Amino acid sequence: MCYNIAILKQGRCVDVGKIVYNNILEKLGEKGLTTYKIRKQKIIAESTLQHIRENKSITTDAIAKICEVLDCQPGDILRYEK
Repeated sequence: MCYNIAILKQGRCVDVGKIVYNNILEKLGEKGLTTYKIRKQKIIAESTLQHIRENKSITTDAIAKICEVLDCQPGDILRYEK
């Protein structure tokens, strides 16, 4: 079965790579935001923090919030890897 990291090509699943987070937690830390402060101030949900730690998918709303806090663009915190 093909999932979001693969596409069906000529009848078989082909890996197309993945999105990797570029040190998001470290960049937030540089702004003085520890994971404790992030949770306490409800900047990002704990489940989202866990997804970032595990390099799992997060919502575009979460990406937008992180970009707002870091004053950056998505390409500054995400990259595509094959």
